[in-house]
Amino acid sequence: MKFALFPGCVLEGAAAEAYTSLKKVCGKLDIELEEIPNWTCCGASHAQGVDDLAALAVNARNISIAEHMGLDIMTVCNTCTLQLRTAKQRLDKDKELREKVNGILRESGHPYEYKGTSKITHFLWVLDDHPELLEGRITRPLDGMKVAGYYGCHILRPQEIMDHGDGKHPEYLERLIRRLGGDAVWFDANRKCCGFHAQLAAEHDVLTVTGQIVDSADRAGAAAIVTPCPLCQMQLDMYEPEGRDAVGSRAEIPVLHLQQLIGFAMGMSKEEVGFNRHVSAQEKLKLG
Repeated sequence: MKFALFPGCVLEGAAAEAYTSLKKVCGKLDIELEEIPNWTCCGASHAQGVDDLAALAVNARNISIAEHMGLDIMTVCNTCTLQLRTAKQRLDKDKELREKVNGILRESGHPYEYKGTSKITHFLWVLDDHPELLEGRITRPLDGMKVAGYYGCHILRPQEIMDHGDGKHPEYLERLIRRLGGDAVWFDANRKCCGFHAQLAAEHDVLTVTGQIVDSADRAGAAAIVTPCPLCQMQLDMYEPEGRDAVGSRAEIPVLHLQQLIGFAMGMSKEEVGFNRHVSAQEKLKLG
């Protein structure tokens, strides 16, 4: 199984541990990744507010490179997935818009036009669609570890664009946790927005939301939170102390990237998956 990898900006820097752990895990799962050369930031849900057409063209460019590679795209970021799938849906449905965007690409000197032949998926969705990838590879099951699966919002909404499972009542992250040997605990904030994109504009409100999410998982008895989105992971991990103060909570829970949790279940060490780069509750993570 091979994909064109769209890593997104944070995997190249702030969440580098998400990139390295992804490569190690996919190597063991026989998922071959070829990074899209010269990819461009997806716009992170902000660019279209400044120039919608430019944001479309940027993502059409990214997709067209994968099309030239003859591969479908896989991401590990909820926001990147949303931006790429939104662009694809709009361009596939609107011939006039597609021609306009391809004209922009030609004028910029880009060698490929957008055709709409590459699909866009998320690492979590690949594992949900292909549970056989994990068969025989779980060498250190999570042994009933209570794990709170935090979806975030961009992987679920809008349903007509993301379209994997039930966006209002998702279950696929919990299914994966159970396949890893963990106990998937439900908590009432598992689909709530982490606030990452509004951190600078509405700091107090966002820190309150962050605190509520972590506290909700703590009250559910979770020993760890896992999320398929590096932006959500960064928000919850980096701002866990401030979030705790904002809501008067005492919750301290490690927040893991999805591929790190899989790596642990496959026998990898904390150092191998980059857990030493985390900010909060490092000493709280107990592995069998």
